Amino acid sequence: MKGIIMAGGEGARLRPLTCDRPKPLVPVANKPVMEYAIELLRLYGIKEIGVTLQYLPDAIVDYFGDGSSWDVNLHYFVEDSPLGTAGSVKNAEEFLDETFVVISGDALTDFNLAQAVDFHHRRQAVATLVLTTVANPLEYGVVITGEQGKIVKFLEKPGWGEVFSDQVNTGIYVLEPEVLSLIPKGQKFDFSKDLFPELLRREEALYASVLEGYWCDIGNLEQYLESHWAVLEDRVKVAPSAV
Repeated sequence: MKGIIMAGGEGARLRPLTCDRPKPLVPVANKPVMEYAIELLRLYGIKEIGVTLQYLPDAIVDYFGDGSSWDVNLHYFVEDSPLGTAGSVKNAEEFLDETFVVISGDALTDFNLAQAVDFHHRRQAVATLVLTTVANPLEYGVVITGEQGKIVKFLEKPGWGEVFSDQVNTGIYVLEPEVLSLIPKGQKFDFSKDLFPELLRREEALYASVLEGYWCDIGNLEQYLESHWAVLEDRVKVAPSAV
């Protein structure tokens, strides 16, 4: 099992915190948010980790190096220009020769990834999206599922009249390497807008695994502040910095 951390985000909505550093290096409770993603993957036995980079890539490479300080092996894949979520992972295709987990380098979570991976294998899926329940699904992509978690429809940031579920896409995926063949090389391509709708159109084995736990998509300053309180109040099961 391998992991991919998407760490190319500029984080414009977190300025001025991201004026001179990439979003994955923004500190949460005294350590970069991406460090929590590395530790989560390692917790579930995933030590071979690819990192997709675009905005200020050297800053991330300089901080994490080869990953040995975290008992993992990091492999970096740099985009010359933004390729979108799926396009950035396509850029790491040479590294991805087995089932892999994709996670954002700028979100904070303590999900049990083993549950999602087990679900993925039991369903013999080519792609499994990790969903979670939120109070306000309007800010996220809503996923409608049918029998045994098979995905039947996507709603990207719907209005209240369209909302039939409070389960949203967390941006964490379990994927088989074969899906990479559907992603054009060197072109901007997204998981939610492009790849997953195409898998749905082809009637591929596209599933959703609903996990409980803490999850915060640190997309703005309000969510950034919330992530600090979550760590300090022990609402998220992570190891905070000792500094």
